[in-house]
Amino acid sequence: MDRCTMSVDAYIMLNVKTGSEDEICQELVKFEEVQEASTVYGQYDAIIKVSVEDMKHLDGFIMTKLRGISNILLTATMLISKQY
Repeated sequence: MDRCTMSVDAYIMLNVKTGSEDEICQELVKFEEVQEASTVYGQYDAIIKVSVEDMKHLDGFIMTKLRGISNILLTATMLISKQY
């Protein structure tokens, strides 16, 4: 997405079925909304950075694309207020 265009950017943390972290991240980076996907240690198993045109698009992405992946057990979305 062009940096001059207004957009909604967010980090989405994921808890996934044990052992499916790599497979899920490889699937998620195929979505145009996903800018980055990483596996992490700690409370969550993976984190993705998404960029969409508005909140309606973010809602649709979470409700249809993310929730359509059976091995994703839980998500937590953090909207980015300012990037440097």
